[in-house]
Order: sequence, then C-alpha cells, then structure tokens
Amino acid sequence: SNGFRMQQILIWCEKAGQWRQALGLLGARQKASLVLDASSYNAAITACAKAEQWQQALGLLAAMQNACLVLDVNSYNAAISVCEKSGQWQLALGL
Repeated sequence: SNGFRMQQILIWCEKAGQWRQALGLLGARQKASLVLDASSYNAAITACAKAEQWQQALGLLAAMQNACLVLDVNSYNAAISVCEKSGQWQLALGL
C-alpha cells in the first residue's frame, strides 16, 4: 500500500539523516489527509536528530502531542539526543 511505501521511505530518510525529505513527506501525507502515526513522526524526528536540527525535532514532538499521539521511548530518545548534540541540554531537561 502507499502508506507502507511512505513509511519505508521515511525510515530511509531517518537512516540517511535526510531531515528535509522526511519533513516534506510528512507534509505531503498531511495534505493528502493520510493518517500520520507515531512511527512516521519518530522516523522524521530521528532524521532531524541525526542532522542536529533540534528546532525541527522538537516541533515534530509538539506536533505529535497536538495530534494526540502517544510519545514513546523512541520519541523522547531522539528528542533528547538532538538536544544533547546541539548543546540544548536545558531543553532536554524539560522533556
């Protein structure tokens, strides 16, 4: 299905650290009124974390909360990791 393929692409973006592409895919899914699940967000957060894009990662974390998705250990680990890598340890403490 298209949802499964999109998820695989998001996972590739995560592994390759392609955060812009991951954000673009999330945006495209939203515009197409496709449901975004926690694993889609987590892949994009991790892609942002690998590229030290802490603002983007924390924005996705907030978007997950706004969408009433359950944040799991993967969500928090990626967000804390990007804060640490970017010298934003104060923000990590608030998570």
